[in-house]
Amino acid sequence: MLQPNSIGLNFNNYQMTQNNNIDTTRRNFLKLTGLGGAALCLGFYFPANGAPVLVRPSELSDSEIELCPWIIINPSGKVTIVNHRAEMGQGSYQSVPQIVAEELEVDMKEINVIFAIGNEKKYGGQITGGSSTIRSAYKKLLKLSAGAREMLITAAATKWNVPSTECYAESGHVFHKPSGKKLHYGELAEAASKLEVPKEPKSKKISEYKLIRKPLRRIDTPLKTNGELIFGLDKRIPGMLFASVERDPRYLGKVKSFDATAALKIPGVKRVFKVNMGYYEHIREGVAVVATSTWAALEGRKQLKVEWDSSGFKHWSTPEIFETQNNLLKTEEGMLFKGQGNPTEVLSKTDKKLDVVYQTPYQSHVAMEPVNCIAHHKGDSIEIWGPVQAPGWVQDYISKKFAIDKEKVIVNMTFLGGGFGRKAMNDYPYEAVAVSKEIAGPVQVVWTREDDATLGPFRPGISYRCEGTVSNGKMEALKFRMAGQNNGHWSGAPKNKPNGSISEGFLKPYYESVKNVSFSDVLFETSIPTSFWRSVYASTNGFAYESFIDEMAHEAGKDPLSFRREHLQEERCQKLIDKMEEVSDWKNRKKNEGYGVAITECFNSTVGQVVKVSKNPAGGVKIDKVWAVMDCGWYVNPDIIHAQIEGSIVMGLGAATTHQITFKENIVEQHNFYDYPMPRINEIPLIEVHIIENEEDAGGVGEPALPPFAPALTNAIFDLTGKRIRTLPFSLGTV
Repeated sequence: MLQPNSIGLNFNNYQMTQNNNIDTTRRNFLKLTGLGGAALCLGFYFPANGAPVLVRPSELSDSEIELCPWIIINPSGKVTIVNHRAEMGQGSYQSVPQIVAEELEVDMKEINVIFAIGNEKKYGGQITGGSSTIRSAYKKLLKLSAGAREMLITAAATKWNVPSTECYAESGHVFHKPSGKKLHYGELAEAASKLEVPKEPKSKKISEYKLIRKPLRRIDTPLKTNGELIFGLDKRIPGMLFASVERDPRYLGKVKSFDATAALKIPGVKRVFKVNMGYYEHIREGVAVVATSTWAALEGRKQLKVEWDSSGFKHWSTPEIFETQNNLLKTEEGMLFKGQGNPTEVLSKTDKKLDVVYQTPYQSHVAMEPVNCIAHHKGDSIEIWGPVQAPGWVQDYISKKFAIDKEKVIVNMTFLGGGFGRKAMNDYPYEAVAVSKEIAGPVQVVWTREDDATLGPFRPGISYRCEGTVSNGKMEALKFRMAGQNNGHWSGAPKNKPNGSISEGFLKPYYESVKNVSFSDVLFETSIPTSFWRSVYASTNGFAYESFIDEMAHEAGKDPLSFRREHLQEERCQKLIDKMEEVSDWKNRKKNEGYGVAITECFNSTVGQVVKVSKNPAGGVKIDKVWAVMDCGWYVNPDIIHAQIEGSIVMGLGAATTHQITFKENIVEQHNFYDYPMPRINEIPLIEVHIIENEEDAGGVGEPALPPFAPALTNAIFDLTGKRIRTLPFSLGTV
C-alpha cells in the first residue's frame, strides 16, 4: 500500500494542507481525487526487467501493481504530484513541479504536491542524495508530463472534431488556433483518461522551455520562513509521548547500571528504561527517559546516573588516529582499487619525485534540525514519521530487526531541516521503534544538538600518501594511497576489498593523459562510527588530489590552470577551463598575487573553482573572492543551483578553516556551535557562480561544489605565501 504523507503543499494559496492519508493501491488509486474515472492519472509501471513504461493504473492487471503514480488531474483542473523523495538539496518541492509544469503546460500555482510513503516497488529507489531525484527521474517526468499534455490535446480535438495539429496547450487549457475556442484541463480529464497512452510523446527542445532553466523562486520558501511547514520536530500524532536517550559516549559500551530515582521525580516523566539503538550491525545501548513533553524528557535525562562498561574495544584519541594512519602509509601498499600502467616501477626509477601526505579531519553533519523520529510499534505493524532521506532503507532495516514484513513498515516522510547524508541512517528510526515497542504506544525521540555533535556518525578523518613524477612538463606517474575508515565496514562490507570510493573526485580525463596511475586503500579501522557526509569521499579526496596536482604543476614549472588544461583534453573540461579563465581574468593575474585553482568531479558533475586571497592587515590571509563554474549537464533552476553552490562553498570553508571533530579516549571533545563554530556571514567571501550550458545528461548539483573549494583555497595561499598547507583544518589568521 502507498499512502501519501499527511503533509502537502498547496502552491495556489501558499498554505499547508493537512491531507488525510489516502490508500492508493491499484484498485483504489482512482479514488485519490474522489472522482474515479473522471480524473486523468498517469504513472510509470516498472516491469521486473526492462525500462519503465508510461501507463494509467487501469491498464494494469491484478498481478501488475508495480505502478509509480506521479500525476493526477481532476475535473477542477488541479494537478497533484506525488513526490517520492525527501525535500532537501535542489528542493524537490520546487524542481519536480517545475519540470512537470513545463511539459504539461500548467501554471506552477495550479500544482499541489504531496509526499509519498516509502514504497520502492512503486517508486524505485527513494534515497535522497547525490542529486538523485533529478538525475534519476527528470527524463521520466518530462516524458510523463508530455504524454499527459498530448492526451489532453487529443481529447479536446476529438470533442471539437478538429485535427489535433490545430490545437495547442497553454496555462492549463487546450486552445483551437483557428476558432480561438478553449477548454480547461479539468473539462478534458475524464475524456483524456480513456485514451491510449502515447508510447513516445514529443518533449520540448531546451530552446522552447518557458519554466525549466529559469530562476523561479522556490515556492516553499515563504512557508519555511513563516513557520507553517511541518518539519519532523513539529509533527504530532494522537497519544504521542516524548523521549530523550542517554547513550554511551564511547559508542559501543554497555549499560552497566543506572539510577533513575531523581529522573522519575521530574514532573511529566513516565518511564525510564534501557534501550538499544541499532547502527547497521552494531547495537549501541542507552537509557530512555519517556515523558509527556520533550522538555520533561530532557530534564529527566539530566538527572540520570548511568555507569557504562566501555571495555572490549580500543579507545582512540585524535593524535593516535593520524599517527597510526601515517605509519600505515609508510609501510603498507594497501589494496589496489584502480590502476593503469605501473606507477610503482616508474617512481622507483627516478630521483625526481614528490612524496607527501595530506590529512583531513573528522567532521559532524550538524544539520539545523537535529535528528528526530516518531514511531508507533503496533504489534503486527510499525508506522514511522520523520525527516528521513532513505525511507526504503529504513523499511528494510526495521523489518529485519523487528521481524515484521517490510510491507507492514510504513515510513512517512516529513520536511527535514538539512541532512547532508546524516538522515539517510537507520539508527534514530530504530531507536524510536524500540522505545515505542517498550511503551506500547507512539513516541517521538528527539536528539539534542549535543547528541547530534558527539554521537556521530561522522565524516571519517583520512590521511593520503601522494607520490608522483613529471617528465617533459607532464605527469608521468601518480600513486595515491588512502588510510581512513571505510564507511561500508559499518554496514558489513567485506574488509578484504578496497574502499570503492577512493578515486571519487578525481577527474576521469586524467586517465587519458597520465599512463601510470593507481589508487590503493590501506585498511584502517576504529570504534568510531562514520558515514556519508556532503559529497562523501570527494570532500576529502578532492583536497588531497587537487592539491597534489598543483604541486605537480609547480614541479613542472607550469601555470596550474594551463597544466590542468594540458592533461584534461576532454571537450567539456576544456570548455569549463575556458570559462574559469574568462570569469576570473586568470591570464592577466600577477605572479604570486594569491590565485588558486581546483577542478573536481562529483555525481557526474564537474566543478572548477578559482579562489583569490590576499594578506590580511590584522594577520594571516583573507579570502577576496571565489569564482565557481559548474558543468552539471541538463538542469532545472539556475537560482537553486547558485544557492547550492554557495552553500557548498560555505560548508567547505567551515570544514577547511573553522571546525573539526576531535577525540580523547573515544569521546568527542566538541559539543555545540560554541566549540564547533560555523562560518559567520561576515566571513563569507564574494562568490560568483557560472553554469555551463549544454544538453548532456543531468548531473548532481547539491554536493559537487564542495570538494574543489579547500584545494583551491590552499593552492591560492601557496601562490601568495609560498606555504603549502597539507593538513586541515587550518586558521586563516595564522597562515
